Amino acid sequence: MDFNTIWTGFILISALCSLATGHGQQATAAFLDGAVKGVEITIAMAGPICLWSGIGALMRKLGFLKTISKLFQPLLSRIFPSSRADEELAQDLSANLSANLLGLGNAATPMGIRAVRRLQDTQNPKIATDEMCRLVVMNTASIQLLPTTVAAVRSGAGASSPFDILPCVWISSLCSVSAGLIMAFLLGRIFRRG
Repeated sequence: MDFNTIWTGFILISALCSLATGHGQQATAAFLDGAVKGVEITIAMAGPICLWSGIGALMRKLGFLKTISKLFQPLLSRIFPSSRADEELAQDLSANLSANLLGLGNAATPMGIRAVRRLQDTQNPKIATDEMCRLVVMNTASIQLLPTTVAAVRSGAGASSPFDILPCVWISSLCSVSAGLIMAFLLGRIFRRG
């Protein structure tokens, strides 16, 4: 069962429940409002993704990604052994990690997708490799030195000092990434044996 089936099921169940309870008009208005907000969010996210994809391409052409890659190589080679032999993969992983450290989750996405494509097993392209799973864990629970997206949301909500959450963000993200990577390594070994 894939996510499209699950989400379609949720929508159908909620539509049937709204009709059964006599709230069909409110549900229709909510569906339409959700569709409008979905388009707005997509357009709002498209700009930063295009901007950071362009910056990433420019950094690659100017050689900055090689420098960043060398800086992160001792850490990344332990988590992603494939990056030792694949310079392009090392650069994509380094760019992804850099964007996540700066709290630019949307900017990390294109580089993460490039890295996943390089990590994909050509013999079994439909099965996620252990390294792909570790990359997903690192992106999901990313360590953020500067949580710029969260700070922007807090500022928009009226917070007087949006960055006063930094120590909490550092501690919680470090704990979550560490726990996630430990579990990814353990589960990778368990399922490899089984």
